[in-house]
Amino acid sequence: MTSSVVRLATAGEVADARRLVAAQGLRFEEGCDDLVGVYDGGRLVATAARAGCVLKMFAIAPAQQGGAALGALAGELIRLGRAAGEEAFFVFTRPEHVPSFEAIHFRLLATHERAALLEHGGGLAAYLARHAGLARPGRNGASVVNGNPFTLGHQHLVETASRQVDTFYLFVVREDRSVFPFAARYRLAAEATRHLPNVVLLDTSRYAVSAATFPTYFLKRLDDAAVAQMQLDVRLFAAHLAPFFGVQARFVGREPFDATTAAYNDVMRHVLPEYGLALVEIERRADEGGPISATKVRAAMARRDLDALRRMVPEPTLAYLRSAEGLALADRMGGAPGGTDR
Repeated sequence: MTSSVVRLATAGEVADARRLVAAQGLRFEEGCDDLVGVYDGGRLVATAARAGCVLKMFAIAPAQQGGAALGALAGELIRLGRAAGEEAFFVFTRPEHVPSFEAIHFRLLATHERAALLEHGGGLAAYLARHAGLARPGRNGASVVNGNPFTLGHQHLVETASRQVDTFYLFVVREDRSVFPFAARYRLAAEATRHLPNVVLLDTSRYAVSAATFPTYFLKRLDDAAVAQMQLDVRLFAAHLAPFFGVQARFVGREPFDATTAAYNDVMRHVLPEYGLALVEIERRADEGGPISATKVRAAMARRDLDALRRMVPEPTLAYLRSAEGLALADRMGGAPGGTDR
């Protein structure tokens, strides 16, 4: 190796990276925050990229594999990421590459036969430590919801599930890739479940349905990559979050509409029992138009159908939708529902 890691920015450099990524049987992804590489004798022999906290597209020419290139690429991307405010970093890779990443101080979070998810930095440990005061003994349950926005369907799920467990943990997806911002989604979930004394609300951070664990969720793309991410997301929850909080069952609403969420539920149905956990499916609450969903709420919101909204959302959500902030969201939606459902 005769050259240090450099940022790739020119059209020619990006073209070099695209060719090297393709030569390694990987897909080149646009829109990364940083793209870096190593040249040797004028030829690009290693490249990788960063998108937020996710490191990706590690492609190293055969002659340089097993050497210092992997550590050099990861080290530079972590340096750039920390300068941009990131603290922990994630990488998806094939299971056979796990030892190489562990050798440069990545920790395995979850794996299955086709993919593995690793983390660099103490993010998961820090997340669990911050929430140690919320861990309670007993037979506990949990749900992970996006709440975009929080509906009477979500409220029905939480009320039904909380009656079946000692403590019910409601994880709200922290990723801000939905129509409704995280702060609003979290607040509406808290207000709608305040009457339930055994419900504990917390955010998922990056450890459930996030850009780090399940990025294709936000694209509503159901392909092989999405299914692999579902596996890793569920296994991370089952191996780390569930035992920490004493969760023995994960509760979901039956999914008649969204193919991605239905597939995710199916993965949970098969994976959770491997960890001694149960999946409990609850029938969705319905109104005169059928099962309530956040998609229907956003559609009614876009067309300013107040009567429909009253039938589908709890009072705190309705008040928010009628507020200046909620009306501004409706204006930005431009008449299209958009976003992710659950």
